[in-house]
Amino acid sequence: MATSRKDRNGKEFDRNDGRTNIKIRRAKKKICSFCVDKVDDINYKDIAKLKKFISERGKILPRRISGNCAKHQRQMTTAVKRARHIALLPYTSD
Repeated sequence: MATSRKDRNGKEFDRNDGRTNIKIRRAKKKICSFCVDKVDDINYKDIAKLKKFISERGKILPRRISGNCAKHQRQMTTAVKRARHIALLPYTSD
């Protein structure tokens, strides 16, 4: 059932102008890699694991991209900041 309306000029137009067959694709939910491995706390000395959550420019990836849960995202952020402070990780990449 198409609903029609009138525009400013008095002409009728269809509200569903060919948009009825659009399918919305939902992204696959990312899972927290720390929860899968059942990690209790994240160590700042584990550079290989922390590098996965840092962008090319040296920024910490947000939860929506990394897929971490809130608890592990906070722990991972603290670990990255500690590793940067003692120069295990760079603040920026050149």
